Amino acid sequence: MMSRSYTNLLDLASGNFPVMGRERKRLPRVMTVPGIISELDDDNANSVTSDVPSSVVTDRIIIVANQLPVKAKRRPDNKGWSFSWDDDSLYLHIKDGLPEDMEVIYVGSLRVEVDANEQDDVSQLLLDRFKCVPAFLPSDILAKYYHGFCKQHLWPLFHYMLPFSASHGGRFDRSLWEAYVAANKIFSQKVIEVINPDDDYVWIHDYHLMVLPTFLRRRFNRLRMGFFLHSPFPSSEIYRTLPVREEIIKALLNSDLIGFHTFDYARHFLSCCSRMLGLEYQSKRGYIGLEYYGRTVGIKIMPSGIHMGQIESVLRLADKEWRVGELKQQFEGKTVLLGVDDMDIFKGVNLKLLAMEQMLKLHPKWQGRAVLVQIANPPRGRGKDLEEIQAEIQASCKRINDAFGRPGYQPIVFIDRPVSISERAAYYTVAECVIVTAVRDGMNLTPYEYIVCRQGSSGSDSSSEPSGPKKSMLVVSEFIGCSPSLSGAIRVNPWNVESTAEAMNEAISMADAEKQLRHEKHYRYVSTHDVAYWSRSFFQDLERTCKDHFRRRCWGIGLSFGFRVVALDPNFRKLSIDTIVSAYSRAKSRAILLDYDGTVMPQTSINKTPSQEVISIINTLCGDVKNTVFIVSGRGRDSLGKWFSPCKKLGIAAEHGYFLRWSENKEWENCGQSNDFGWVQMAEPVMKLYTESTDGSFTETKESALVWNYRDADLGFGSSQAKELLDHLESVLANEPVAVKSGQYIVEVKPQGVSKGLVAEKIFTSMGASGKQADFVLCIGDDRSDEDMFEIIGSAINNGVLSSNTSVYACTVGQKPSKAKYYLDDTTDVITMLEALAEASDLEPSDDETGSPS
Repeated sequence: MMSRSYTNLLDLASGNFPVMGRERKRLPRVMTVPGIISELDDDNANSVTSDVPSSVVTDRIIIVANQLPVKAKRRPDNKGWSFSWDDDSLYLHIKDGLPEDMEVIYVGSLRVEVDANEQDDVSQLLLDRFKCVPAFLPSDILAKYYHGFCKQHLWPLFHYMLPFSASHGGRFDRSLWEAYVAANKIFSQKVIEVINPDDDYVWIHDYHLMVLPTFLRRRFNRLRMGFFLHSPFPSSEIYRTLPVREEIIKALLNSDLIGFHTFDYARHFLSCCSRMLGLEYQSKRGYIGLEYYGRTVGIKIMPSGIHMGQIESVLRLADKEWRVGELKQQFEGKTVLLGVDDMDIFKGVNLKLLAMEQMLKLHPKWQGRAVLVQIANPPRGRGKDLEEIQAEIQASCKRINDAFGRPGYQPIVFIDRPVSISERAAYYTVAECVIVTAVRDGMNLTPYEYIVCRQGSSGSDSSSEPSGPKKSMLVVSEFIGCSPSLSGAIRVNPWNVESTAEAMNEAISMADAEKQLRHEKHYRYVSTHDVAYWSRSFFQDLERTCKDHFRRRCWGIGLSFGFRVVALDPNFRKLSIDTIVSAYSRAKSRAILLDYDGTVMPQTSINKTPSQEVISIINTLCGDVKNTVFIVSGRGRDSLGKWFSPCKKLGIAAEHGYFLRWSENKEWENCGQSNDFGWVQMAEPVMKLYTESTDGSFTETKESALVWNYRDADLGFGSSQAKELLDHLESVLANEPVAVKSGQYIVEVKPQGVSKGLVAEKIFTSMGASGKQADFVLCIGDDRSDEDMFEIIGSAINNGVLSSNTSVYACTVGQKPSKAKYYLDDTTDVITMLEALAEASDLEPSDDETGSPS
C-alpha cells in the first residue's frame, strides 16, 4: 500500500504544484470478457506489482501520443461533434505491422477544445467507435505544457539550439516543467483507466510524453512498455544544459525499449546515460542494452517509413482531386525542383532559396528553365524566431524573383497554405528533384513519399504516372534522420550554400540512366521498409525485451523522478539479519570472508583507513574461537597489515590472494604459481602511455600486479581507453604467465592462478584438514573479483571441501546481477549486519587461541 504523500510526489515534481482541473469520472477498463473491475483510485492502489489476474484473453497494445489519430469538427448545427480517422497520422498506420488479432487502443488529446460538459459523451463515443481514449488538458496546463515546455524548451534543445539569451530560445521556466509533469500525469490516468497491466503492451511516442514511463512504471512494476522518440536526441554537451536532465533520462529508463531513428541519436542518448548516470551499454548478438537496476533496457535503432497503401491510393485518386495535367501544362518546358517543409526555424527553407539563387548565378543555363516550388506547411509553434524566419523567406523570394524572373517565368513559386496529400502527390509527380535542407530534423519522410510517387501506383493508367523510365533525384541534408538510408541521394551540408547549389545543378543535370539506377535503389528500400515494417520490428523487439518480466521479482524504490524498478532473479533477495544471526548462532565452525573497498569501506571515501567501529567489530568476530575471519582484498599487504594491526587474529589475503597471512603472528605465504615478473617491463610502458593520454588516470604498482585506475578521469573517455588498454595488454602479454582483467574503473595485470576464488578454496581446504570443516560460510564483496569467491563456494560443496549442510551466505553489495544469492544495499548495511553477528558471538577464547587452523 503506497502512502498518499509518496504517490503525490510526482504531482509536485520539484515544487508545490496544484493539480489543475477537476477530476472527472473515469471510464471503465475495456474488457473482452464479462467481469467487474473496481473503480481505480490513483492514490489508493492496492498493489504496485500488478499481480491481479487480468480479465483479458488476447494481447492488446495501448498507443499513447500527444494527439489521437482522429479528426474532430463541430457539426453544422453546432450540436455535438463529428469524428473521423486522420489518414495522415503515423500512429494510425502502426497497427499494420502488429499481429492481426491484436487489439489497439489509442490514448491522446484532441486538436480541438471540448467543453467540460461534453467531455464524458465525447469520451464514450470515441471509445466505442474508435477505441480512442481522449485526455482533456485544462487550457492553463495545455498552454504551458505544449507551447511552453515542449515547444520553447524541449523542441529547440533537441534540435541543438541552446538558450543563449532570454530573447533567443528562452530561459528555463520551472512552471512550464511543472505543467509538463501535470500533463503527463493526466495522460497516465487515462492509460490506467483502460489498462490490463499483466496482458497489455504500452507504446509511448515522442518528446511530449518523456516522463510518462515513470508514472506508469510506478503503478505497474512489470508493465511491458516501449518508447519511441520521433525527434533528434542532442549530444550530451547540449542535453546536459537542461536543468531537469536527469529526471527525463531516468523516466525514459523506466521503459523496456527506447527507440530512435538513427544511430547518432541513440549514441547521444547512451552518452548521456554514461556521463550522467555512469551506465555503460552492451551489445549482445546485435541488440544494444543498458543494465539498469537488474533490468535490461533495450535500445532500438530503426527509421520509420511511409504507408505504401495510402500513397498508392492517393496516386490512383490524384486525377480526380487535383489535375496533374494542369501542373504539367503550368511547368511545361521547365525543370521543377520541389521543397515540402513545415514552416519552422530548423527546416532551412531560406538556405534552400539562397542555394537556388546561387545556382542560377553560377549556371545561367537554368535561368528561365529551373523552377523551385516551395510548399510551406503551416507552423505548429509560434514565437519571435518564427516571425523573423518567415520575413526572411519572403524577402528572399521577392529578391530572387525580381532578379531572375521574366514574363511567364518565376524561379521561385512559394506556396504558403495547407496542401492536401493528393495535391502534394501531384507536385511530386512533376518534380525532377526534391530538396531537403533542414539543419536538424528527426526523420523527414518527404523524400520517401517523393520516391513512391515517382514510381507511380501499380496497375494505374493515370496521367499522374511519370512517362518513360522511373527516375527521381534527391538533394538531402546530412542532418536529417532519413539521410543514412538514402545512399543514392546527394547529401549536403545545408549551411554551405555554394555546395548545395552545385548539388542541385548536379541532380538535374545527371544522365537519365544514372537517375533511374538511383531511383530503383531507393524504391527497393522505401517500399520494403515501410511503416508496417518499422512497427513490426519495434514490437518484436519489445516482446523480446519483456519476455522475462513475469519470471523476475520486481519492486519499486526511490522518490519522485528518482523512482526506478529493481528486477532480480527470484532466488536473489536481501540478506535478513535475523536469518543469518540464527544460522550463525547454531554453527560450530565458521568462515567469514570480507572484501574491503566497497564492502566495509565506502568507495567514495578518500581516507581508506578503517574506522574504530570496523576494527572493534572485526576484533569481536575474531575473538570467537569458532570463527576464521579473513579480509580478502586487492590492496597491498603493507597497507592492509598496517591498518588491521590491532586485529591480531585476523587473516589477510592481499593482492587478490597472492599474499596470505592467517594471523598477525604468522608469516606471509606466497600463493602465486610463478615468481617470474619479467612481464612488468612489458606492461608498465603500455600503462604509462595510457596514463599520459588519459587525464585523471594513474597507474598503481603492487608487489604482484599492475593496476591502471581511471576513476577520476572523464568516465566516457576512461571507459573507452580501458577497453583499448585491455586489448593492447592482452596482445603484448599473450605469451606471459599473467591474466589481464577489467574491474570497477580499473584494468589489472596479475599473475595467473591468483584470484579471490582460489583464496576462498584454500581457506576452506585448510579448515577441513585441521578438523574444522566450516558449517557456516559468510562471503561479502562488491566487485567482479568477488564473483570468483561466490562461484567457488558452489564447487566447494560439490567436491566435498564444504559439507552439503553448510549454511552459505554469499552476499553482494548493491542490487545488481550477481552469482551471490543475497545482497545488502551498501556498506552501512554490511556494518550493521556484522555488528549483529558480533553481538551473537561467544567471547570466551583461550589465551593461546590464534583463530587459525593448526
